[in-house]
Amino acid sequence: MKEIVGVRFRGMGRSYYFDPLELNINGGDMVIVETARGVECGQISFGRKLIDETEFSYPLKSIMRIATEEDLKIVADNRSREAESYDICNEMIAKHNLKMKLIDIEFTFDKSKIIFYFTADGRVDFRNLVKDLAGIFKTRIELRQIGVRDESKLLGGIAICGRPFCCSDFLFDFSPVSIKMAKEQGLSLNPVKISGSCGRLMCCLKYEEELYDELIAITPKVGAVVQTPEGNGNVVEVGLVSGLLKVRMANLPDAPPKVFMREEVKVLRDARSRKKQNTQNGELPF
Repeated sequence: MKEIVGVRFRGMGRSYYFDPLELNINGGDMVIVETARGVECGQISFGRKLIDETEFSYPLKSIMRIATEEDLKIVADNRSREAESYDICNEMIAKHNLKMKLIDIEFTFDKSKIIFYFTADGRVDFRNLVKDLAGIFKTRIELRQIGVRDESKLLGGIAICGRPFCCSDFLFDFSPVSIKMAKEQGLSLNPVKISGSCGRLMCCLKYEEELYDELIAITPKVGAVVQTPEGNGNVVEVGLVSGLLKVRMANLPDAPPKVFMREEVKVLRDARSRKKQNTQNGELPF
C-alpha cells in the first residue's frame, strides 16, 4: 500500500496521484509538482489515502512543495499572459488562413511550454503557425485539437436545465452516451431536446442508466401476458418509475385496461415469445 494525494490541474479535469512525502497537505491546497509537461501548479483534489501500488498506471512522483505567495503570483501572471496570447494567436490563424477555432490557451507554470487548444472539422496543417508562434513567444509550442465536448468543458456555460454544464462543473471524465438510454427512459427522441450545447447527447442521460436497467429487468414489457389478482391479461402500458401497469383483461377485452402494481402481477409469457407464437399462427403480432 502507498499513501497518495490527488492533484487536479485546470477546472474539473481528472486527478493524478502524487506522493505527499511528509508535507502537511489538505484538500484544496495549491501545490507545485513536476509532470511530463514540466513543472505545474495544481490543486489538491483529495487528501491522503492508502492505495494499492498495482493501481498506478504511471511512475508516482512526489510533490515538490506547497505553493507560496510568489508561486501564486506566477500563476496569476500566466493567466494574464494567456489572455493576451489569445488575440495574438487568432491574428496568426487569420494570417495563415487556417480553418480552425481557437478555444483556450494554457501556460505551464515554468513557462516551458504553451498549449493552444482548438477545434476544426478535419486535419489542419499548422506547421507554419507553430513556427510563427515559437518565434513570438520564444518557448515550446503545442497545438492540440479537441472535440466539441472538450470545448464545452473548457468554456463552460448554462445548460437547458438552468444549471452550469455538468462537464465544467463536476464531471471528471466523459462517459459514453447512446440513444438507447433516451429510449429506455421514455424521452423524446427529438435531437434538440436530448442534446447538449455541444451538439452531442446530454451527459445526464447516463446518470439514471443503472436504475432504468434494474427496472426494465423486473418490469413486464408491453405485450406480455400476465397473471393478475383479477385474472389474466395483456400489458398495454408500462410506467417504469411508478411501477404501474395497465392490463387489458382477457375476460373483458372491450373494457378499459385495469391498473396494477408491478409486484401484483406474474409474467406468464413475455412479449417476445407471444409475438413469435402469433406470427407462427398467422396472426397479427399484438
